[in-house]
Amino acid sequence: MSHKFVVFSLLVLALIAGACAPEVAPQVQVVKETVVVQGTPQVKEVVKEVVQTKEVVKQVVATPTPGPAGATPLPKGALTINGAGATFPDPVYTEWRFAYPYVDPSVTINYQAVGSGGGKKAISDKTVDFAGSDSLLTQDEYNKTPNLQMFPTLAGAGVPIYNIKEITSGLTLNGPVLADIYLGKVKKWNDPAIAKLNPDLKLPDRNITAVHRSDGSGTTEMFTKYLAAVSDEWKNGPKAGQSVEWPVDKAGNGVGGKGNAGVAAAVQNSPDSIGYVELSYATANSITFADMINKAGKKVTANAETLQSAMNDYAGAFSDKLTVDSISNGGSEKSWPIATYTYMIIPMELPADKTYGCAKPQKFLDFVYWALTDAAAGKRATQLGYATLPDTVRAKVLATLAKATCDGKPIDSMIAKAK
Repeated sequence: MSHKFVVFSLLVLALIAGACAPEVAPQVQVVKETVVVQGTPQVKEVVKEVVQTKEVVKQVVATPTPGPAGATPLPKGALTINGAGATFPDPVYTEWRFAYPYVDPSVTINYQAVGSGGGKKAISDKTVDFAGSDSLLTQDEYNKTPNLQMFPTLAGAGVPIYNIKEITSGLTLNGPVLADIYLGKVKKWNDPAIAKLNPDLKLPDRNITAVHRSDGSGTTEMFTKYLAAVSDEWKNGPKAGQSVEWPVDKAGNGVGGKGNAGVAAAVQNSPDSIGYVELSYATANSITFADMINKAGKKVTANAETLQSAMNDYAGAFSDKLTVDSISNGGSEKSWPIATYTYMIIPMELPADKTYGCAKPQKFLDFVYWALTDAAAGKRATQLGYATLPDTVRAKVLATLAKATCDGKPIDSMIAKAK
């Protein structure tokens, strides 16, 4: 039985249960199904929340999003909201879009993880309803499409993953060493600079393969902004950006991978390699990642707590465009040093759908409201290694999105109702 049939069956049961529940009370569906879980790793991760191995009983609790009083409910799957962009948030966006039909069965969320550069181009070309990006829009991009608005949805950590057969945990690195690896200056795992940070580890006398992104990437921009902050040679050489000229390639020990998944796969398949990915990719694929020495000189591990500390370091740094240039290399003792907000990008004058008019932008904003405020959505994000927005940042986001319009009129979304 395919995962599509399982999800379809669950949605039918969700609708039946919802019809019997009070209008604003949580819906509880008890599902018993015999399945063989199939599909991509992301699909399996979603399905296993509902289906454990082959025979399960699972409760799914969802808070409904009521429509305007007296409105005729849209049929199941009536609206498809299309997005594309950053691979960084894809693990949690995948889970959210599979969960959301339990909240509003009329909506299907589609998100293609093509990289931040691809997402920015798609929203500018008006081929998607929203984009995901870890890379900020440039002034030229705002000038080309002045109606665009970025807003943060989560923060995530970039982690240095590695594949050393003798060392399955406990490796510690710092910013200057990472920079020198990707500059092609530190070439062996037992280099004195690495050995000094790891006196209790027996490091192998073998060459390091340094894996990096081959596509335009917000993850690369985050990583290289950090390298530029801790290394003058990087700052004055390759610099920071979505794509850079990697000195380690010229040194002969660099390898490119497309997307976070491509970098993760390359590290898994390359002995003695190192790479950088979003934390959720490391945890989802059971890839070992290093601890880091942060700006305060403390050894820290990437998790929700150290990400929250990184966000707090830059709480007052938001621009009038709801963006922060970087939340890496913060000064607090608990702060994870390689971090970024991940953003959605939308036009503030949202277009009416040809069939359903302004119901489509209203439904999209309802989805955003759910993603940013629902306790279960936030819990799953945290479990995947992201950090949810601080209350002050969330309030700024919702206040801005409440100003979005459709055909020149305010949108009657949950965001507007919550003002």
